Amino acid sequence: MNPRTNAQVAAELSDFVSSSPTSYHATATAAARLDAAGFTELDEREKWELEPGAGCYVVRDGAIIAWRVPADLATAQGFRVFGAHTDSPAFKLKPGGEYTTEGVRQVGVEIYGGPLLNSWLDRELAFAGRLALADGRVVLAQTPAIARIPQLAIHLDRQVNEGLTLDKQRHTTPIIGLADLAESDIIELLASSAEVDPELIVGHDVYTIPTQAPCLFGVEDEFFASPRLDNLLSVHAGVTALETVDAQSLEAIAVVAGFDHEEIGSNSRSGACGPFLADITERIAESLFPDSTRSDYLALLAGSVCVSSDAGHAAHPNYPERHDPQVRPRLGGGPLLKLNAQQRYATDAVGTAMWSAACAAAGVESQDFVSNNAMPCGSTIGPLTATRLGMTTVDVGPALYSMHSAREMCAISDVVALGAAAKAFLQG
Repeated sequence: MNPRTNAQVAAELSDFVSSSPTSYHATATAAARLDAAGFTELDEREKWELEPGAGCYVVRDGAIIAWRVPADLATAQGFRVFGAHTDSPAFKLKPGGEYTTEGVRQVGVEIYGGPLLNSWLDRELAFAGRLALADGRVVLAQTPAIARIPQLAIHLDRQVNEGLTLDKQRHTTPIIGLADLAESDIIELLASSAEVDPELIVGHDVYTIPTQAPCLFGVEDEFFASPRLDNLLSVHAGVTALETVDAQSLEAIAVVAGFDHEEIGSNSRSGACGPFLADITERIAESLFPDSTRSDYLALLAGSVCVSSDAGHAAHPNYPERHDPQVRPRLGGGPLLKLNAQQRYATDAVGTAMWSAACAAAGVESQDFVSNNAMPCGSTIGPLTATRLGMTTVDVGPALYSMHSAREMCAISDVVALGAAAKAFLQG
């Protein structure tokens, strides 16, 4: 299925995740990979003149859309979109600066998305994100490990093991230093990492990140533990697949879309609810087919398909009652096909057939996922993309334990399988 060893695949994913502490870094990491593969970055403010076989990409804040055009435009009957998201749950740095409490320095943070709060306790944390400067530049920044959210000792909360309750305001504030050793503040540290004058910083989007490195573990090194597997694992799979598609045999315009802000509802200019994918696909069609009409573009969309790849839940051995009693996806069983009667996932019978064909072409197994009827079901960019563009859309993704933890886990064989299926889907 794939000649690379699990260790090689793990090293590649580890490098991608470690280089992508925030959505802004993830797009920069993906862009650097695409540059090395011969893709060209385009500016949304300029007119595009695309050629057959071209590989291009556009970055919009913390989102990226990249594509490869078939060498023979006659085969470009639509788009094949592999969609994912670049953001992950975390804590976002609030304005207001530092303050001192009980002899230690702290900074205010706001919860981003739905993190598994207790997993962030007692971990060494860094801060990373983007800085907007007074001269118009936007730069990326990342501090070393400088913060920690310390848990209360059991001696002061004897019932903690019967049920931990965290107040989101009072109990999640990081400590970053001793009050009497205040030589530099967090903004100065961020500025130093970006090699800019802190006086130039007029805005920031900065988040906490756990600093423990990803790793393989298990009796046979079959598991992979890392922050931000939801959903950088899928972004990595899509970018890796797009780098290697063959323009000579493409049956459609191959697209990889990494949206931002999925964890908070996707309602932004760089989220799946925004116009980004519609804007880019329309401009691709306009450039490749200059005599086409709006109706021709809509016809292209009608022949297009989207795979929405986002993490899903493997049946948990310690909580078996939380899953459907009959449908029991496993770590190592291959990528999930995610189904929901309420269209929280966009998968239907047509999309199922398309995904099955991609997995068969890649030589990988797929497994179904449905929620326990008594448990609420999450959602993805899939229904949003289907609603906005009218494409046939199918929801898939890698199976995880500990989703939204500061440190999630998967089976490394599922990373290999998802990448192979993504390549087969884009290639057609």
